[in-house]
Amino acid sequence: MEITQSDIKYLRRALKLSLKGTGFVSPNPLVGAVIVKEGCIIGEGYHERFGGPHAEINALKNCSINPEGAVMYVTLEPCYHFGKTPPCCDAIIAAKISKVVCAMSDPNEIVAGKGVKKLKEAGIEVVNGVLENEAKSINEIYIKYITARVPFVALKSAMTLDGKTATVSGSSKWISGEKSRAFVQKLRHRFSAIMVGVNTVITDDPELSVRFKGGRNPLKVVIDGKLSIPMNAKILHTGSKTVIFTAIGADEEKIQKLTSLGAKVIKLPSVNGKISLKAVMKELGKLNIDSVLIEGGGTLNSHALAEGVVDKLITVIAPKLIGGALALTFFEGEGIAEMKDALKLRHTKIIKMGEDVIIESEFLREEKCFQE
Repeated sequence: MEITQSDIKYLRRALKLSLKGTGFVSPNPLVGAVIVKEGCIIGEGYHERFGGPHAEINALKNCSINPEGAVMYVTLEPCYHFGKTPPCCDAIIAAKISKVVCAMSDPNEIVAGKGVKKLKEAGIEVVNGVLENEAKSINEIYIKYITARVPFVALKSAMTLDGKTATVSGSSKWISGEKSRAFVQKLRHRFSAIMVGVNTVITDDPELSVRFKGGRNPLKVVIDGKLSIPMNAKILHTGSKTVIFTAIGADEEKIQKLTSLGAKVIKLPSVNGKISLKAVMKELGKLNIDSVLIEGGGTLNSHALAEGVVDKLITVIAPKLIGGALALTFFEGEGIAEMKDALKLRHTKIIKMGEDVIIESEFLREEKCFQE
């Protein structure tokens, strides 16, 4: 079936609209919808918040004229089942929409083609798979979580041109510039949780909060096998939720004190005090956490890479040199012995941010990470 330039234009508009829901709809997908009649947009909407009306419903509600016979452009296959809201397919059929152009099928097995089938059975023309790659990129978090039931994981790090994340004395404020730091604030808003190791809590005492108006503070996750987190750590006193993963056998009295401060402590098996991050991700998935942004140091980073839990690497590189053989680096551990065994990435995207450069890359899932 022929796809016109108008189809591309209106679907791109829907994709742009979907991004307005970033940070507010998880673990649901980002979805936008545009309704066009006689060459004019008569209604549009997006999924604004978790539990609220879907994009298709908002677009129908916002129509300036009767949508009968119109074309709906939507970034994800409309749902056909009852969830927190009624089925979108029913509303589309009731509105007598004549054609639906979708960017991608819904990977959720509850939907997975059933929405398209229902629309077709009602006599509505359906075109699916238009701008599919763009739609999948926007919903990379949703796709991973809904199919694997564990969070999508991005590892973020800021470093100098010579690969250092702090000086030999431990100084790291600030490696990156103001624009890059603002970019990271938006990243935090996008992800459901931020993860650090206890060493970062002890050394930097971060708040791990989002510092812009309207931003949503993510869940704070601390990996602390020996439960050595200070009771006066800022993340325990900022009012937002904190989850601490520690080893079975940790001090019960301290667990009670942490719980009294509002923190949730989850005990997991450990080897030499080290907790499996794969096990951590499974637990976070059970808590409906669809995405995790790792902002740890070299130790946590090396564990995450070694266990293969990272989906995307986000590296902020600042035009600075600090040197020092003992200065901290992006990831530590024993490292990789042979270049042929280096971890490989793909789909590299480079963004200029002020004086800094931000590089985003995806890890190849079939690649085996090195063993420490």
